[in-house]
Amino acid sequence: MSKSLKRVRAALNAAGIDTDIIETPLARTAADAATALGCEIDQIAKSIIFRGENSGKAILFITAGGNRVDADKATALAGEPLGKADATLIRAQTGFAIGGVSPVGHVNPITAFVDPRLMDFDVIWAAAGTPHHVFRSNTQEMLKISGAQPYDFAS
Repeated sequence: MSKSLKRVRAALNAAGIDTDIIETPLARTAADAATALGCEIDQIAKSIIFRGENSGKAILFITAGGNRVDADKATALAGEPLGKADATLIRAQTGFAIGGVSPVGHVNPITAFVDPRLMDFDVIWAAAGTPHHVFRSNTQEMLKISGAQPYDFAS
């Protein structure tokens, strides 16, 4: 079991969330994950990371699978200009590689926001630290374990 997957499992356990982590053939994209799980694409909680241009910190937007992050809305929420987060920044600040970034289990605290579209579903799925693993949750649990605040930042 990878270190990333272990961190996600530990974060879920520490929060008292009893859920299975499921291995899929590939869940690198929301479409891949939805196909593998047999669910709607918007039930996939994508972890999108931007770089705060002033702070240099990673900022997490947990987005419904079919939505995109609106750059202007996201910048307003972050309170600073946002830029593309490269693989080095993502790995250093979250501990995850691109394609497996989980909304929980980061190696450093992270500012996070969640797409209200995810609240339309009883069940949502999120990456569990690898491109092949996901965990089942709901939006209330996601808010609790990620520390994310719900805001409309999608386009």
